[in-house]
Amino acid sequence: MLDQFDGLHLNIGNLSRLSHAKTRSISAENPTGEKGKAGMATEGTGAQCARDLGQGWKISPSVSIPGHTTYTLADIQGQGAIQQIWITLHPKAWRSMVLRMSWDGEKTPSVEVPVGDFFCSGWAERANITSLAVCVNPAGGFNAYWEMPFRKSAHLTIENLSPDAVTVYYQINYTLTDISADAAYFHAQFRRSNPLAYKAVHTLLDGVKGQGQYVGTYLAWGVNNNGWWGEGEIKFFLDGDREFPTLCGTGTEDYFGGAWDFEMPAGQYCPFSSPYSGLPQVIKPDGLYHSQQRFGLYRWHIMDPIRFEEDLKVTIQALGWRSGGRYLPGQDDIASTAFWYQAEPHAPFPTLPDVNGLEVI
Repeated sequence: MLDQFDGLHLNIGNLSRLSHAKTRSISAENPTGEKGKAGMATEGTGAQCARDLGQGWKISPSVSIPGHTTYTLADIQGQGAIQQIWITLHPKAWRSMVLRMSWDGEKTPSVEVPVGDFFCSGWAERANITSLAVCVNPAGGFNAYWEMPFRKSAHLTIENLSPDAVTVYYQINYTLTDISADAAYFHAQFRRSNPLAYKAVHTLLDGVKGQGQYVGTYLAWGVNNNGWWGEGEIKFFLDGDREFPTLCGTGTEDYFGGAWDFEMPAGQYCPFSSPYSGLPQVIKPDGLYHSQQRFGLYRWHIMDPIRFEEDLKVTIQALGWRSGGRYLPGQDDIASTAFWYQAEPHAPFPTLPDVNGLEVI
């Protein structure tokens, strides 16, 4: 049996316990994470700036990734866990750079998500986020605090789908330590419906097999009609559920911890960011180039993981209002990132959209 998800180490008492775990960090200044090998670069993106100072003076703070290439962020051997990822790059690249993570030499990645969406920033515009699992700090500093255990190896890459080179600053902090037998593996999957078909539902996850727990949702939601858009229910189909789910929400804003259309004061959306849920981004039409309402929402199931033993499917409805007090099935642009832990092996993910299918337009 997999134990209850206890990642993020919320108990401050863990910090006072002595341990033989080894702390390591990978960045452009130490791409292998080896002990005593950081800050040794003699070439890099900062070499010209440090030409009067020499080795040890910020020679390689970042990497330039050419167009249509994949760069290895980390290739870690041994047993341990990634504990924090920090990364920053220009917003125009947030949807064209794809983050992938593989554990223990698996053939298909357990994480495959555009960088922006992984860090709750799917609209390629900056918005600060203060939560337990993901923080986005001024001005576009992406931080993830999901615990990501591995028993043999961890392999992280970033692919540049655009034709232009992209400069990336990054740091991956991890520990080398024994991993318990009941620790599950971290997964994240991106899907997009653009536009959602009439009277269809957006599927966040389907085909997940095995035992695990669902721990988080991020949605980049673009509304294509007037009026309120968030009456739709999120549904979790667990362990053999077919026509009807075991868990059914009461409305989109309810699932994300809000109520009554997020309206406060009257006539306005109220952005918020809290430890477990948030509406950190509200992009309003500007009368010129921004013609649609766009929203970013997250919900972390850290204190209430949704456990499954055999399989999992997650869907959400798009519902607004039409005349006569009737629901209007929305045909919106919905991009989702689902976060969960499970025992391996995992089922292969659906094919990720190409760069045109990912583009924010």
